[in-house]
Amino acid sequence: MRVLGIESSCDECAAALVEDGRRVLSSVVATQIAHHAQWDGVVPEIASRLHVEWISAVVRQALDEAGLSLSQIDGVAVTNRPGLAGSLLVGLSFAKALAWSIEKPLVGVNHILAHLYAPLLSEDIQWPFMGLVVSGGHTLICRADGFDDITVLGTTIDDAAGEAFDKVAKFYGLGYPGGLAVDKLARNGDARACKFPVPNLYKGEHRYDVSYSGLKTAAIHQLDKLWDDAYPRSKENIAAAFEKAAVDMLVSRLQKALADTGLRTVVAGGGVAANTYLRERLAKLPGIRAVYPPLAYCGDNGAMIAGLGGMMLARGDKDGLELNVSPRVAGFKKNGRP
Repeated sequence: MRVLGIESSCDECAAALVEDGRRVLSSVVATQIAHHAQWDGVVPEIASRLHVEWISAVVRQALDEAGLSLSQIDGVAVTNRPGLAGSLLVGLSFAKALAWSIEKPLVGVNHILAHLYAPLLSEDIQWPFMGLVVSGGHTLICRADGFDDITVLGTTIDDAAGEAFDKVAKFYGLGYPGGLAVDKLARNGDARACKFPVPNLYKGEHRYDVSYSGLKTAAIHQLDKLWDDAYPRSKENIAAAFEKAAVDMLVSRLQKALADTGLRTVVAGGGVAANTYLRERLAKLPGIRAVYPPLAYCGDNGAMIAGLGGMMLARGDKDGLELNVSPRVAGFKKNGRP
């Protein structure tokens, strides 16, 4: 089964062709980074307008690189949740019109589940496994028993990990996109230059949860109190210290979940899964197999949508033209299912 996947949940306009849910035939990503850089963040109105301008050419390029015509595809998969409403609507409207015109089935795909599926495009992974989704909008630890069967064990109680990276990078002028800028600078910094406090989540049951709001605030407003003056206050050292605190907090919760469930495989997805230090920490977990996507599939891309969509279509899933977008996914709460 050959599936066309369309992704437009935020600022990447992407399309891909994937065969049988695993074999990537083409993957095209038109990035909008240059158009949002002056604001150090995504401007929703600009993002949706650019999707309108680009999506047709992006889909045509994906078909051309795969050497396929529209008559040779078996279905259309499209991100319809969660994300920026305007951006999602562009991709969904295009996918609906395309699927209707060529009389092929359409299926809406959950963007978060697609990030978790991305490593399966290049690795043979058996369920169940511990899933770790870390991106600009989402941070969660979950047990995955199938490609769309997950139970959320822990999540952030406030900001997502990627958002914290972006905000700290913006405040100190480290560069854009923030996560990539911090990663690059941190490689030449010393994390011992600053010791950030570890948040204590006393209220309720938060064994696997994380909180990035306090860490972000400390990095921006309390650096003077936390800095070791034996080290220069360079951008590299700020990046290294913040990165270590953010990643160590996440990995500590993940280790608890692994110990409690007995699972021995961790599958990471999302933009922050590209972080060098996070990959190093996961690789060193004793007795644990850590799997993450190739860098090209960490960020938003059409291949993960086509891959997961192909699995759904093969099972018999199909959506009608009444399919709509959802900026949020209420089911992604602790001990919940999507």
